[in-house]
Amino acid sequence: MGVFGVELFLTSTDQLLINELAPRPHNSGHYTIEACPTSQFENHLRAILGLPLGATTLLAPAAMVNLLGTNSREGGPSGLAEALAVPGANLHLYGKTLSRPGRKMGHMTALAPGRTAAAALKIAQEAASYLEF
Repeated sequence: MGVFGVELFLTSTDQLLINELAPRPHNSGHYTIEACPTSQFENHLRAILGLPLGATTLLAPAAMVNLLGTNSREGGPSGLAEALAVPGANLHLYGKTLSRPGRKMGHMTALAPGRTAAAALKIAQEAASYLEF
């Protein structure tokens, strides 16, 4: 038992493709940390421990943006203060010490209570735009 993620893509010709089967918590569900009463991580543990699963109701429209490296260098990102000042944005860094172009360094999630998923995406993108790895 546990979490099982299925990553799908819809092509421009309306063909549905399976990209990845992940028998574990998957980055496509990281938004659940803030956006659901019970995150995918907690429910994974509950499942393998035989405990009742928690609610996964969406608390508010949410969005997630991956944070990718743009340089080959050591150290954390620049722009942390600016990114963390964006209301509604939540930063998650993966603790990687070496950045490379395209390497996933973390993610930014945002909630937009009383608004839309598009509004949440705008918040997450704004916060992410301040960061450089």
